[in-house]
Amino acid sequence: MKKFRGKKRYFRNIREEVNNCDLKLDRDSWFDFWHTHLDFFGVGENSLKIRREHIKAHIALYHRRLKQLESFEKPYQTWICIHEHDLGLDAVYVHAPNPYDSYFPHKVEELERNCRLPHTFKDLIDLLNLTFLMINQSADMKGTF
Repeated sequence: MKKFRGKKRYFRNIREEVNNCDLKLDRDSWFDFWHTHLDFFGVGENSLKIRREHIKAHIALYHRRLKQLESFEKPYQTWICIHEHDLGLDAVYVHAPNPYDSYFPHKVEELERNCRLPHTFKDLIDLLNLTFLMINQSADMKGTF
């Protein structure tokens, strides 16, 4: 495993991406499972500390999206998807009625509601304001909130 050089710059760039990532909202806006990956290349796979920083950034982006969507006059859904094994698939999603007939609202039947948050992430996720659910699928999404 190569040493990860330039961590400060890397996470500064992620913070900038979160702070500058704006939704272009107008009356014709729509979302078809629109999402943003902050660790597309799976950099966090080699270190729990780096993984945690990415999850913090996804949570910050989620809250930024919620703030931006306050003025959106159509119904929408937004969530964070955290994958147990494929970190490059972690993302913040926004979904709304759209011209492609993607079903809205999005429903997942396999949600496990009485699941435990992994111990390593308990201090990152505010369970008073976020709900942690798991999807029971083989290699697909493993954690979402």
